[in-house]
Amino acid sequence: MNILIIEDEVLTAQDLADTIQLMSGQTEICKIVPSVAEAIRYLKASDPPDLIFSDIQLGDGLSFDIFRQVKTDCPVIFCTAYNEFALEAFRNNGIDYILKPFTPKSIGDALEKYRVLRQSFTRHSINYNGIFSSPAWTEAHKKNASLLINWKDKIIPVKIKEIALFTIDYKMTQLVTFDNQKYFINQTLEELEQIGGPAFFRANRQYLVNKESILEALQYFARKLILKLSIDGKHEVVISKNRVPEFLEWLRN
Repeated sequence: MNILIIEDEVLTAQDLADTIQLMSGQTEICKIVPSVAEAIRYLKASDPPDLIFSDIQLGDGLSFDIFRQVKTDCPVIFCTAYNEFALEAFRNNGIDYILKPFTPKSIGDALEKYRVLRQSFTRHSINYNGIFSSPAWTEAHKKNASLLINWKDKIIPVKIKEIALFTIDYKMTQLVTFDNQKYFINQTLEELEQIGGPAFFRANRQYLVNKESILEALQYFARKLILKLSIDGKHEVVISKNRVPEFLEWLRN
């Protein structure tokens, strides 16, 4: 197993590398990088590691910036002195969150968690992110596909057909299910259009809606439509007049 360490404190990085190898003999530290910029360069130029251990506050920014600029399915174990970043960590491929000072036990537990998750994903042939976005997937596959949601210390599968809509909330993508469960996810609405397929319509820049969530479309001013949805919440989904014909055709079919 190849592990990348992202840590700007030299002694901490070496201590972490030694502890990882102590707790798991079948590991190789492929690289230790001290900054956001160097991590981005390394991930773009090299084969992806199996696992990343990363600090969060680095000298040139937050490590989350790395995963916004480099697309990777590699899981991340965040190891930091601060607990306020936990939610954001799980939105950025995080599978565990270790507070410094770390111990052999906390590192060992995190490695065991990774091992169990990897075996589970391999056994069930599930991609790390749970995204069935390949064009080779048929619509039958999409109907049974799920997104895997990183929520606190859990990974929750949510079936695509159980999702009422996706929306942008506070510049982040939020998923809302038919039973009104809400989760923040990493994917953009553009990516989710491909995943959802024809069951979903991109109403505007803020909303991607499931046809099954629409109760009716009401006439709105300036020849727009506003959607009445079957879920709770103040979701004002407006279809612009330019998109009304396309929307009605989609709704009809």
